[in-house]
Amino acid sequence: MEAISEYKPTILLVDDTKINLIMLSDLLGDKYNIKVAKSGQKALEIAKQGGIDLILLDIVMPEMDGYAVCKALKEDSNTKSIPVIFVTASTTPEDEARGFEEGAVDYIMKPFVSTTVLARVHTHITFH
Repeated sequence: MEAISEYKPTILLVDDTKINLIMLSDLLGDKYNIKVAKSGQKALEIAKQGGIDLILLDIVMPEMDGYAVCKALKEDSNTKSIPVIFVTASTTPEDEARGFEEGAVDYIMKPFVSTTVLARVHTHITFH
C-alpha cells in the first residue's frame, strides 16, 4: 500500500549571497520544497512559472533590488497573491516601512534567528 504524500508548500528564496541561500535552505528544506534565485530577474521568472507559496526576499541585490522585485510581483496578476517576506540587513524603520509599502507581509532582519524564520514562514504559509 502506498503512503499518501503530504503536500509540501514551495518557498522561493531570493538572495545574491550563496551562504544565505544555503542557511535558509538547510533551515526550511525539511518542511518545504525550496527553489532559489540569486537575482531579482531570476526570481520573477521562477515566480511567474507558478507553484510558489511564499517568497523570502533580500533587499540589497545588484541590478534589481528587493523593493523592485516585490513591486513587480504585486503588479503582475499571476504573482500578486504570493506573500513576500523580506529577509534583510536593511534595518532602519524607513527600510521596513518601504518594504510594507511595496507589498511585503513581513520583515525579518539579518542576522536572522532560526526560530523566528520558522515561525513567521509557518504563519504566512498557514494563513495565506
